[in-house]
Amino acid sequence: MNNFIHNFTTPSFSSPASYDGSKIFFSGIGGSGMSALAAFAAEHGAVVCGSDRNYDREPDHKIFRMLRSKGIFIAPQDGSGLDLSFDLVVFSTAVEPDNPEVLRAAELGLKTVLRPDFLAGIINGFDSIAVAGTNGKSTTAGMLAFMMRELGMVPNYIGGGRVKQFQTQSNPGNSLSGDSGLLVAEACESDGSIVRYHPAITIISNLSLDHNRIDETKTMFSTLAENTRRLVIVNADDTNLEAILPHAALTYGIDKKADVRACDIVMRGFFSRFRIEGLVFEIKLPGRHNLYNALAALAVLRSLGVPLSELVRPLYNFRGIDRRFDIYLDEGGFFVVDDYAHNPQKIAALMQTVSAEKHKICYIFQPHGFGPTRLLRDGYVDTFSSFLRKEDQLFILPIYYAGGDVSREISSEDLAAPLRSAGYSVDLLKSRRDLNVRLEEWNTFIVFGARDESLSDFAQNIAERLKLT
Repeated sequence: MNNFIHNFTTPSFSSPASYDGSKIFFSGIGGSGMSALAAFAAEHGAVVCGSDRNYDREPDHKIFRMLRSKGIFIAPQDGSGLDLSFDLVVFSTAVEPDNPEVLRAAELGLKTVLRPDFLAGIINGFDSIAVAGTNGKSTTAGMLAFMMRELGMVPNYIGGGRVKQFQTQSNPGNSLSGDSGLLVAEACESDGSIVRYHPAITIISNLSLDHNRIDETKTMFSTLAENTRRLVIVNADDTNLEAILPHAALTYGIDKKADVRACDIVMRGFFSRFRIEGLVFEIKLPGRHNLYNALAALAVLRSLGVPLSELVRPLYNFRGIDRRFDIYLDEGGFFVVDDYAHNPQKIAALMQTVSAEKHKICYIFQPHGFGPTRLLRDGYVDTFSSFLRKEDQLFILPIYYAGGDVSREISSEDLAAPLRSAGYSVDLLKSRRDLNVRLEEWNTFIVFGARDESLSDFAQNIAERLKLT
């Protein structure tokens, strides 16, 4: 978290009605969370402008094209886009304290707020469903919003992931504006802002080491549960959640007794089938982790009075989230996937899913951020040690840096060295081009890591080169 947070005001834009006619500037507008908020505000009547350091480098990126198509003006991130006409400036937490726009906003005396506080204001102004947990938030939130739309519930949605079926020429897929008072929101614990959320319903899907220590995250989840106005829904199978399980919580699960429980589970290829109270459900998403995501969404809709029988088709029709097991090639014996997996639990779920179907896999991992890599180092090493096989190869890319003030006292070599010493095939990949001369060694390639959109392009490039062989 940037150390200039205390210079920012509490948001006064607490409901969509307050946006109409307001002029709002989003600094860092290209990020997944910021672009969703900017699009959401624009669709609720605000005049929206913004900037992004990546826009200065790649103005024709699809995210920026979509935002511009909504009438959003994007300026260079040098302070020139700000003037006294703005009612509010929303800053991404990745924007540094000495950024020209921070300095310019202070010089002009503009009202400012950090993205987490702006989102908290929106969540508290709606009849919100907050989706929390250290893993699976994006898929669960997107799945729930999609199913609600399919059921005619006209929900609003703000997420960190881009729902494929929400995407249009003007919508990246990470937000949705509906006519109801319902809002599905991804509630990320990384910045601590979830303790200021007061949703109607909260899902807590799981608890593990990710952005913060487990005890810190547990405290945040407990506070969120206490602040929830109507119902808390919890994964009964996650032992780390037992201590914070509210007495009146609705539960879902697979292994333990739960209010919504899957049985007769069949996972074949990258497809799953299960039963709930005699009804057969199918999802076109791979892995046990996606079964839990589906159960969470089903539990919410059931709590809202939707009969289970009406949920079979909407669940089956859901096609997923961008960069969540996106298959770029599955023909001619070749298989190429891009995935957002970035913490040990997500990586374990990914590797377990793929290794059950494929042999001699080439994994290509890009750690995200120096702080997260330092915190999760041991977990990464343990996970790769558990799932890498003798025939598999792991390449580790340089740590992705998205900006901000960070200590760089860790490198990808700190992950590779102990794995290499233990006898696993692990190498650093300093340049993505270096992989081209070794593509013939494997048929299956799994590219994974968070935040860096260009990883999708990398996976696509691998797929295109394999097609030429």
